Amino acid sequence: MKRSRHIIISKILDICKNGSNKTRIVYQANLNFKTVAPYINLLIKNNLLEIKQGKIVLYETTECGKTLLDDFKKIDSLLSE
Repeated sequence: MKRSRHIIISKILDICKNGSNKTRIVYQANLNFKTVAPYINLLIKNNLLEIKQGKIVLYETTECGKTLLDDFKKIDSLLSE
């Protein structure tokens, strides 16, 4: 079954709450490297993810991203009842 865009975005935001590298995002979100790149770019462009440069590049969910993630969870819980 194909997942909707908002489900994939909410999964990525959830994975990145405490910082995550691209490999971890790919495996935990069940995506591939080609598929995950546009999502990461979209989230960075919209200030929902930020890049933490260091020895390893980490992606971290911003406060705006955490707010959006909470909203997604509220909507999902309302629709699942």
